[in-house]
Amino acid sequence: MLLAADTVLTGAELLRPGWIDVADGRVRATGAGAPPGPARELGAVTVVPGFVDTHVHGGAGANFTAADTAQTAAAVDLHRRHGTTTLIASLVTAAPQELLRQVGGLAADVRSGLLDGIHLEGPWLSESRCGAHEPALMRDPDPVEVDRVLAAGAGCIRMVTLAPERHGAPGAIDRFVGAGVVVAVGHTEATYAQTRCAIDAGATVGTHLFNAMRPIDRREPGPVIALLEDDRVTVELITDGVHLDPAIYRHVTRSAGPQRVSLITDAMAATGMADGWYELGPLGVQVTGGVARVAGTETIAGSTATMDHVFRFAVAHSGLARDAALQSAVSQASVNPARALGLPDARMLAGTAADLVVLDADLAVAGVLRRGQWVVEPA
Repeated sequence: MLLAADTVLTGAELLRPGWIDVADGRVRATGAGAPPGPARELGAVTVVPGFVDTHVHGGAGANFTAADTAQTAAAVDLHRRHGTTTLIASLVTAAPQELLRQVGGLAADVRSGLLDGIHLEGPWLSESRCGAHEPALMRDPDPVEVDRVLAAGAGCIRMVTLAPERHGAPGAIDRFVGAGVVVAVGHTEATYAQTRCAIDAGATVGTHLFNAMRPIDRREPGPVIALLEDDRVTVELITDGVHLDPAIYRHVTRSAGPQRVSLITDAMAATGMADGWYELGPLGVQVTGGVARVAGTETIAGSTATMDHVFRFAVAHSGLARDAALQSAVSQASVNPARALGLPDARMLAGTAADLVVLDADLAVAGVLRRGQWVVEPA
């Protein structure tokens, strides 16, 4: 299958016009100018690599905490139709046996290829920065529990978020990193020094920077500064227009550089659904005007965004010229998150998976190709 479009961003270069040659589910070649044979002309569109969402809790009314393949498939299908061709399922804080059940259930969906990995956002978090997690279920990372969780999700857990100030955190970081799991710092009251220690121990991601995190103080920089200033760390940003002001997005991109920012949705079950009552783990959530909050509070409970939405936000608010904004957003929505979690290269290069998104003039999804098969076929 040979595809041609007015603009192609491979994640490595901008081709205008450009073409992509796909065979057996993989990219065979890309190039600029006229395609080297009869091609399907996609026209005045922009083709970008498939989006990689490394922090998502559900969608289409379904929760990944159910660890039910039918619910998982419903959420995955929604996100794929919005351009997410690689998806990591995130779990919230749960009791020990429930966590093992969830991890075991989702691991089966990873092995079948429905999911691309599991992210444990808890239970080893700070009660004072609990966000939309049940603080009564938060606990220190006990070595026995850590080993049981790793065994339940053998080879399927991609990332774990923890608060480095918790007792036993350094040992847990070492254990997770040794097992090939990426460690992220988040939902934390950690000091700058504690965060630095966690990074030196092997933590390489900042979970939704600024949100559920000790704020910056002039005399105690806290985790935000420690994560931003270290080149070994990739920082997540929820660019849904609710969690962060556009000026924060621009500042972080300038400070860390576009290669160290990962755009995420933090999407929950209400994504793609009407306002109403939903659940996130054991907590009730009310969605009003598309904004999810823990029931009876003002605490934001994830988002109702999809990756095409956060991609458009990044382009619109980058402060860069259009082409530079597109290239930056491609890095942040595809290339960086894949690299940060050790996933296959998300760039459209010879030999990589044929995952791409076709965007119209307004950057709305007009087509989605995953592993060489159309999920949404262009008109």
